[in-house]
Amino acid sequence: MKQLFLFIFVLTQSIVFSQTSDTYEKSPVFPGCESQPIENLKSCFNNKINNHIFNTLKVPQVAIDDEYKGDAKVLFEVDKEGTIHVLYVDAVYDELKDEVKRVFNELPKATPGTYNGNPTYYQYSLTIKIPLVNPHEVTPQTAKETVVDVKKTVDLNEVVSNEYDSINDNIVKYQKLEYKSQLNIPFTHTYYARFDREMNELGTNSHTAAKPFMFDEVSKYYDFEAEKEALVKDSESWWARKLWNEHLVQVQGEDYWFTIDPVFDLQVGKDTDADFSTTYNNTRGFYIQGGLGKKFNFSASVYESQGRFAQYFNEYSESLKAFGPDPAIIPGRGIAKRFKTDSYDYPVAEAYLSYSPANFINVQFGHGKNFIGDGYRSLLQSDVASPYPFLKLNTKFWKMKYTNTWMWLKDVRTEVTEDGAFLTKYMANHYLSWNVSKRLNIGLFESVVWAKTDNRAFDVNYLNPIIFFRAIEFETGQDAGNAVVGASLKYKWNNKVNLYGQFILDEFSLNDIKGGEKSWKNKYGYQLGAKYYDAFKVDDLLLQVEYNRVRPYTYSHNTVALNYGHNNQSMAHLWGANFSELILIGRYNYKRWFADAKLVFGVRGFDINDGTDNFSYGGDIYRSYEERPFDTGVEVGQGIKTNTFNAELQGGYIINPVSNLKLFTNISFRNFDPNANTAALVKSNTTWFSLGVRTDLFNWYYDF
Repeated sequence: MKQLFLFIFVLTQSIVFSQTSDTYEKSPVFPGCESQPIENLKSCFNNKINNHIFNTLKVPQVAIDDEYKGDAKVLFEVDKEGTIHVLYVDAVYDELKDEVKRVFNELPKATPGTYNGNPTYYQYSLTIKIPLVNPHEVTPQTAKETVVDVKKTVDLNEVVSNEYDSINDNIVKYQKLEYKSQLNIPFTHTYYARFDREMNELGTNSHTAAKPFMFDEVSKYYDFEAEKEALVKDSESWWARKLWNEHLVQVQGEDYWFTIDPVFDLQVGKDTDADFSTTYNNTRGFYIQGGLGKKFNFSASVYESQGRFAQYFNEYSESLKAFGPDPAIIPGRGIAKRFKTDSYDYPVAEAYLSYSPANFINVQFGHGKNFIGDGYRSLLQSDVASPYPFLKLNTKFWKMKYTNTWMWLKDVRTEVTEDGAFLTKYMANHYLSWNVSKRLNIGLFESVVWAKTDNRAFDVNYLNPIIFFRAIEFETGQDAGNAVVGASLKYKWNNKVNLYGQFILDEFSLNDIKGGEKSWKNKYGYQLGAKYYDAFKVDDLLLQVEYNRVRPYTYSHNTVALNYGHNNQSMAHLWGANFSELILIGRYNYKRWFADAKLVFGVRGFDINDGTDNFSYGGDIYRSYEERPFDTGVEVGQGIKTNTFNAELQGGYIINPVSNLKLFTNISFRNFDPNANTAALVKSNTTWFSLGVRTDLFNWYYDF
């Protein structure tokens, strides 16, 4: 019995000793360090690596010429086979990065490190001082900078696949890949003004009308990374970096990257002409950007919002009301339901996929907006309506850029709904931009709108990207679609002054023009404008003047659904038709500060609708032109002539330049003066103050 007890005791102690002796970690062993005691293996590994770098690395000539004094940071690992891999190099010069990788590729194979006796991964970070420091002349101060910092990756279970861990190991420092991607730059007039000069001055073969631009289009002429770096604040804490300088989440791997940012539009204000005490907007959401490989990108933004705006803005929103119980459509955003008693709840989601199979072509499919033009307004295609599904094809070759856009729109009026469902309508656009010379650009535009009916849905005739829509319209029937054509022009007077313009033609009668009778058939509009960069020798000061004029009945049709609109809003100018306006704009940027000023002088013609006169005078594009009161003598401003004046001054501070988060204050004044008051048209003067914080990703338009 005693012998049995002694045997068990000895066996147990042997097992415990055996397990204890194996339960430790052993760092990798560099060739030549095998004879060193375990406690010296790390320092021997460090010394061998540093000696190899000192004896092998050749400082690039560009660093020598610049008399560069700095460092290169290296993240590398020793895998379970002992092979040394470079994971990431951070250095000022690309030549230095390549040289570091070359030096590490020449390192011999080591004996892998172990944990519990099993081979495992070890990761190291190393700072290489430039000029190189002789390891044999290292001082106590520089020793801290040249010694390798070890970070161990433990293989906890050899049975489990290493696929998940290898994905984590491939994560590297975020390198701002968005600025060279095929992602769209969120279109806001304020932000686009920052690089408008470079696109026109340096971009002798750039195309500036079709918006939004992609980053890789603009990065040829404008350095986004330099812009963001110039605005960086010194911030050591994680919270400070995320607030002032970085995306909230930014992840990059070997063949993917993505960023996530919160979205805010939180503001409070006062309308001096309103019955309620305050105006406000409360938008929260998130914004995602990313890429898979080099050719595929994606973006999504989701907003949840509640708001109450200036009185005239609320009234206009409710005049856009869709069929059903929802009381309003927030202009540019979407259908809103009632929130509390006098506010609106309006959720919005926008997203798209971007794929570039070759350098000359890009395909996008998503839900959002598009814009064509070099001005503040567009008479061809604007971003004033709610987001919509679209498919867009951009093709660039020689001195041309060809943009095809197919859109799925909605007519939400009561008279066109069927079984409570909104009417689906379609729009297809072609826009060809041609740089005739370094100074002159000409654009050709055509568009057609058609609607879904019992015997007609999406017409494949309009899928052809190289056709003339007028010809297809005649082939499919006169009332099968509403086709318009247009043109644009931009002329670089010099590096500081650009002239631009647009012309839209819906219908035209040469005989009526010759007769001088101002026929209703002459449905057209035009735009003339100019931009002055670095005005009066003030850096980053942009001045702009623009004149727009659209004749009555332009964009309308005799078939109720074939107007040039979506969600009761215009797809071109937000005033519809039957107007003229003059716009003066100034924009200034200084570091993180910005200021915008805008004046809009306009003359508009509204329908009378008093019970005795219910004719269409050509301003409302949703009414049939067959409801006109006369055929000749048609002129801009007919009906209830209304003089309008809008003034807006906005200033603020950019909190985070990478997410475009801004602190702002806005003051706007609106004078609306019809020559006759009706239930729908009342003379008013509005002064609206507001301040808040906003992630600026789209344009708000208040000047209607």
